[in-house]
Amino acid sequence: MPARRKLTTFNRGRAIAWLHDGVSKCEVARQLGVSHSVIVRLNQRFQTTNNVEERPRSGRLKKTTPREDRFIQRQALQHRATTCKVIRGQLREATNINVSERTIGNRLHDARLRSRRPAVRPLLTQAHRRARLSWGRRHLRWTRRDWAQVLFSDESRFNLYHSDGRRKV
Repeated sequence: MPARRKLTTFNRGRAIAWLHDGVSKCEVARQLGVSHSVIVRLNQRFQTTNNVEERPRSGRLKKTTPREDRFIQRQALQHRATTCKVIRGQLREATNINVSERTIGNRLHDARLRSRRPAVRPLLTQAHRRARLSWGRRHLRWTRRDWAQVLFSDESRFNLYHSDGRRKV
């Protein structure tokens, strides 16, 4: 079964205008790339309601307004490392609305803001930075011959006698 193609409000108006100009329903359907029955139902609805707008759908309404959705997005963009729990608290303070963390995550997902695990690494202290700087200054004038004697392990595993079965990527 082919995918359903939705008529835009503009194309619905075009279809009604063509029908009023005397174009056949089959021709209108062919021009817009929809089935004949879509045009028939559209014409019937226009005759009864005098409106071509899409009718409201059934289903649960969103608990947040578009303004609150923008607030959630802004908080996530301004503070990239913040969690849904923190944003939920900020939203409750700002608007006095109580939503779940899942709702916050859904609104961020709708805005194409994806959650991800932060990189786990030790934080550099001032002592670490000073040690790195002094190491760099000590080795600033080293030649290629000096560096040829150095092996940087970069946390790699070295097996001297046999494989441990791990694959290298």
